[in-house]
Amino acid sequence: MRSRQSVVYFAPEDRPVPELVSALAVDYGLPLLRPRTRADVEMIAARSLPAVIVVAAELDSEGRALCASLKLDPYTGVIPVAVIAPGHQSEETRAWFEIGADEVITPIFDPPEQRARLDALLARAQTAVAVHPSTRLAGTTDIEREIKRRLESGEPFAVCYADLDHFKEFNDRYSYYDGDRVIFLLSRMLRDVVRGLAADNGFVGHIGGDDFIFVVSGLDVSGICAEIIDVFDALIPYQYSEPDRRAGYFFGKDRRGQLYRVPLMTLSIGIVTNERRTFTHPAQVSTLATEMKSYAKTLPGSVFVVDRRHDESDGEIEEGARS
Repeated sequence: MRSRQSVVYFAPEDRPVPELVSALAVDYGLPLLRPRTRADVEMIAARSLPAVIVVAAELDSEGRALCASLKLDPYTGVIPVAVIAPGHQSEETRAWFEIGADEVITPIFDPPEQRARLDALLARAQTAVAVHPSTRLAGTTDIEREIKRRLESGEPFAVCYADLDHFKEFNDRYSYYDGDRVIFLLSRMLRDVVRGLAADNGFVGHIGGDDFIFVVSGLDVSGICAEIIDVFDALIPYQYSEPDRRAGYFFGKDRRGQLYRVPLMTLSIGIVTNERRTFTHPAQVSTLATEMKSYAKTLPGSVFVVDRRHDESDGEIEEGARS
């Protein structure tokens, strides 16, 4: 289950909660949290995606480090961060914006405008079209932007297209609610493994439905995909009823009404790298990643496949079946 949103206020311990912040929480019906450390704020952000994080400018370097950390992570980067400053200094305000703050509230604005700015900030966050609404991961616009950035940098990269197998049959047997839970669970697996193993060099996006894209260094891709599949195969069986889980399958009906065995869900990952190919546009990467994902889905079990072909020759495809 996804945690309830909240308003988070991060400030020195002796600083009372401003009326602006407490009123915002009350009016939106959200709990007001006051973590004491930067690590506590980051933990809350990773687990529950607060509606807004308000930082007191007096925290200075600690507050700036928090803001930068949140905005560098594609998952927590969608959380709006507002800064409340005791005075208006143009250079200080500009510095906060440069590290990723979404709004800076200073006494130059009267109280009604301060509140209006926070209301507008929350509204923008809720309607951001670049973020997938069910997983809060980066959407197709940011995926294309990330692939383009990697192409321009010239660094080794791997674009990985992950897709669930037998997901439709799972939805038909259980419910769309259970299907949504599986998609959300997969999004967390991808995010946690990529962030844990790729550090600051990983990116995870959600195309839609049960389709995801993640981008990592080409040197790390096999280990990361193997870990994702291990975690997936360990956890996904528990999304089924005990009888289905113990049997390892359930009976579904085809279009003619005939019964057939449906295995438990598996994960297929198609991988494209620039190790042996030269790309000039994100669309080329996307097309090849789709081809590799489709090939992976023809193989049994959870599997990842890496395109090792050259631009000028057939080359080979490396398979990494894990179950």
